Amino acid sequence: MSEGVGHLPHHGGAEPHEGPPPGLPRQRRGTTPQGYGRYPDFDVLDQVDHWDEVTRRVVLSRLEKIPPIRFFDEREAATLGAFCDTVLAQHSEPRIPVLAMVDAKLHAHQLDGYRYADMPPDGQTWRQVARCLDEEARALRADDFASASQGIRDNVVGRFAEGELAWEGFPVEKAWAVAMRMTLSAFYSHPWAWNEIGFGGPAYPRGFARLGPGQREHWEEPPEFATDPVKDVAERGVEGE
Repeated sequence: MSEGVGHLPHHGGAEPHEGPPPGLPRQRRGTTPQGYGRYPDFDVLDQVDHWDEVTRRVVLSRLEKIPPIRFFDEREAATLGAFCDTVLAQHSEPRIPVLAMVDAKLHAHQLDGYRYADMPPDGQTWRQVARCLDEEARALRADDFASASQGIRDNVVGRFAEGELAWEGFPVEKAWAVAMRMTLSAFYSHPWAWNEIGFGGPAYPRGFARLGPGQREHWEEPPEFATDPVKDVAERGVEGE
């Protein structure tokens, strides 16, 4: 990859995919992707009783009802599932079922309501991305993208991200933008991702408040049970990333 990815956590340290993320403990409460996180004692589902019934039903359905793959065919699903896991660094279980969520939106035609003028509809874009990813993997002597080694997947995805691939009649930079828009939207709509980033979940109907030092709302746990992030965040210089 180019120097543009030098800010990633493995830069200057362990190579990608060598065991758990460096410096992060196992999640002790709740679930996070791969079971590690910066907030090991945080579980957004502790707030479930504060949500109204509609909000609670929507959020819990993301955990309990993984939609079947209906838009993509078997080969496309294998390729695009591997793509989503690679770009999101979901290299082991538990994984958020991102492709299933993307597939459900495309199947139901629940799209954003806009697209690039020189790009096909989002569903067609995803299908072409699958085809092109397989072609790139074959050029590196893999059978296809899904069965390729992690190194080959990283190589292809890295060049895709940097716009370094030449896909005839297909603006690769815009294809990346379309794919990542839906991928990230699906990932960060899931409670496991909220646990990973310490997000408190839906604000309705309780709302959020910015409090001063030593202040807390009546619904917060007492200080001895408060959840703190990994203690060396500031020392490692990764706060706010």
